[in-house]
Amino acid sequence: MADLLRSDEILACVHRVALNRGQPFDFVRSPITGEMEKRRRDAEEHRLGTLAEIGEHHPRAVTASSPDETMSLLDAGAELILRPRLVDDVKGRRRASVHAMVRVGRLNEKFIYAPIIIKNNEIIEAASTRRLLEGSVAHLLPSDASFTDGFGPRSTLTVTRNGITLAHATRVLQALGHGDPAGRGAMIDRHRRVWWFDLASDNYPRFNLTTYDELYAERLSIVDAHDQWRAIGGDFPTWPYWHRECLDCPYSAHCEAQLEQTDDVSLTRFTSVVQQLFLHEHGVDTRAQLARLDPHRAKSARGKALAPREEFQREDHLGRVIDKLDDLIYRARAHERSSSLRIVDPAQMGCPTADIEVDVDMESYNDATYLWGASVTVNRQVEGIEAGYRAFVAWGELTNEAESKIFADFWRWFSELRALCDRQHQTLAAYCFWAQAEDGAMNRAVQNPLEGGPTRADLESFRHAAPPVWIDLHELAKRQIQTEGPLGLKQLAAASGFQWRDPNPSGEASMLWYEEATKDGVESAAASRQRILEYNEDDCRATRALRDWLNGPAKELAHRDDVL
Repeated sequence: MADLLRSDEILACVHRVALNRGQPFDFVRSPITGEMEKRRRDAEEHRLGTLAEIGEHHPRAVTASSPDETMSLLDAGAELILRPRLVDDVKGRRRASVHAMVRVGRLNEKFIYAPIIIKNNEIIEAASTRRLLEGSVAHLLPSDASFTDGFGPRSTLTVTRNGITLAHATRVLQALGHGDPAGRGAMIDRHRRVWWFDLASDNYPRFNLTTYDELYAERLSIVDAHDQWRAIGGDFPTWPYWHRECLDCPYSAHCEAQLEQTDDVSLTRFTSVVQQLFLHEHGVDTRAQLARLDPHRAKSARGKALAPREEFQREDHLGRVIDKLDDLIYRARAHERSSSLRIVDPAQMGCPTADIEVDVDMESYNDATYLWGASVTVNRQVEGIEAGYRAFVAWGELTNEAESKIFADFWRWFSELRALCDRQHQTLAAYCFWAQAEDGAMNRAVQNPLEGGPTRADLESFRHAAPPVWIDLHELAKRQIQTEGPLGLKQLAAASGFQWRDPNPSGEASMLWYEEATKDGVESAAASRQRILEYNEDDCRATRALRDWLNGPAKELAHRDDVL
């Protein structure tokens, strides 16, 4: 069954689908990072725990050990099948694996089933005009679910993949005569909430059955073309292009090297496959060619009607189809100059300063914050305040109470700094990068208020002070700096010349360090704790470096509208 299409290939890069079936080159797999391994481990632990809970609530559930046994259970009408495996290998050339299937009725003398998948991610988001059918692990039938208003599925690639997995399993079930005509399928999220979707409708255009059928037909044609290549040789049926999946793809190193050789336009972040094809159709094959288009003409083409006898440029045609083509052009220009670019004039650049400046960063594990760090810069002497880094951290059990106490300790220290500045008539400002993360951690910490600790009103007063004393550097940077891709602290601070001490600085990596740091009786725990503290301090120092860069050298950058 090696050549049968899997659900994870339906949204995958078509080049990867072909390469999975045999490559015309020697292949060295890109290494799996510790962060990737952690995500996989966490997902598996969540699946196993959820399946165990399902088993407790549904003692008549049966676990399938093979595709043949799965078919026998379907034919026999088992109420709930765990870990089913399905094969549609006659015409469909596909196989499906989900975490459960629940019997939802009978059709033409056959029992019909709805697939269920368990995912360690968020599924829903607030949507005031929408509603979703919510069930429970204890009551898995869709008929037992009820509508919850104000929510819809997230518009993320992760949720789209989840939906395509359900659609794939639904189509395989239908091909085998056991599929639900309504295309009902459920996702169990990281909180073990059950969300039902009717995939036969047009309610979910990103992953309904119609969308799935188009994607599936395209991938099936690739499998057929690969069979032909394997049989008679000739040109390989696909070629590389940049795809979001490249970030975790085992072929990424090989493909990226090929794309860099030709400066392929797909390397411009973040283009879709459809956009890439359209650019190629209009003779824009490289990043250099894209960088030389007129971004203002491209922007003005959005929604513009092309009148007869008017002379048009490529930007007019491309800009009507590619949303925010001007952004892609600017990213390509940043690459061509091998540098970030200015968005505004030098006089409009910079970051507010203060007599006492506090750069803040926190570290979390599984949505709970165990460390608040701050680095103090003294630009004008204030009695009682010294420059340097300070950490508020606990390595014990990370309970709600522990999280609240850590933040309360930090807040008392920070409030004392503010009070000292006020009494001595000096200014203070605090800085972070991506305030949404710090604000969320603060809000969570005050849900369990401690005596003498901050309240939500204290936080709101701090955040809305005038002039501002809580400054989000990401918000400042995105209005001032153009990069060729991500606008993260690691990229921006590196542009300022800052370097982290750790060779692998990332939030995901720090979660692995935290696991090691909290193990009892492990010699490496102390080293991991020190590694986390140094990493957090460097994050604080990085925001300081970014501030200094925005207030100085960044003003000398080329403007993104400057002609190349």
